[in-house]
Amino acid sequence: MRNLRVVHLPYGIGISTLSRALRAQGVEAVSCSLRTHHYAYMADMSMHFDEYPEDKRNELRKAFLHELMDKYDIFHFHFGETFFPDKSDLQLLQNKGKKMIVHHRGSEARMLSIAKGFNNPYARVKRSWPEQKIVANLKLLSAYIHHAIVPDHELLPYVKPYYKQVHVVPYAINCSELIPCYPPPDAEPLVVHAPSHKEIKGTAYVLSAVGRLKKNGFPFRFKLIEKLPHTEALRLYSQAAIVIDQLRIGSFANLSLEAMAMGKPVICYIREDLRRKFPPELPIVSANPDTVYNVLKDLLSHPERWEKLGLQGRQYVEQFHGMEKIAKALIEIYHRL
Repeated sequence: MRNLRVVHLPYGIGISTLSRALRAQGVEAVSCSLRTHHYAYMADMSMHFDEYPEDKRNELRKAFLHELMDKYDIFHFHFGETFFPDKSDLQLLQNKGKKMIVHHRGSEARMLSIAKGFNNPYARVKRSWPEQKIVANLKLLSAYIHHAIVPDHELLPYVKPYYKQVHVVPYAINCSELIPCYPPPDAEPLVVHAPSHKEIKGTAYVLSAVGRLKKNGFPFRFKLIEKLPHTEALRLYSQAAIVIDQLRIGSFANLSLEAMAMGKPVICYIREDLRRKFPPELPIVSANPDTVYNVLKDLLSHPERWEKLGLQGRQYVEQFHGMEKIAKALIEIYHRL
């Protein structure tokens, strides 16, 4: 079989990591950001069509799509989006015999009615994605694309009814770029929280717990990380003793993985019914909005646990989320399209 030629679209931190991982395995892979995004600088190519006048965008998109179709055989779409906002490119790609796969990441597929069915009273979804819009998008995508990818079993129930086959492929992390810095028992440790969406991540509960602990005399510093370049956010993670991720969804994503790769203890809500779906080595300390105060208090009170959790986290990411492992899983899927 001839070499695979894959293009990852349309934006996001994940596409650049995956394209690099695939190239390391000999795949001709490229990532392309099609609109302004705070992770766009990480993509191999950037074509920010939203920065052009509206009357020019469609013509430019179509020309670029034809350029990509001449070079690549597999179109790997992320976040429930494709090349055109109306997804008219799906028919064009199908007519050209191109293989397609969609990689769902979260809010574009997650529905509150389904989340509540898993006995998760803490679940929240983005209001900009009403359920009828999500369902319509999934139906449109799956009419042309038969294979989908999700990062874990938390997202699986939302998309499984629509596609012929859904593959669970964990997030990929480039461990070589994240140097572990295991936290010593510091007299005044730094706790960080970096929400991409405050309501969905449960930021109000984090801030409440931090305020109560400070009022009760716990000596620690706290940093809320928002709207910073990725490199600057990573620098702050490296200084932290504890990283708090999300408290509502019931699973984890890039923040937890980056923090673990850097040797940091991580607090994040892991739904009990999902815990057994992850490898038993998962060292994340689970907390939800009702328990985050006590969980953070306990972890701050036992600094002797920090380095052990950090070591376990680094080992976990290397073993289950390393780029080589994830790239090989993707290549197997590509050959089945």
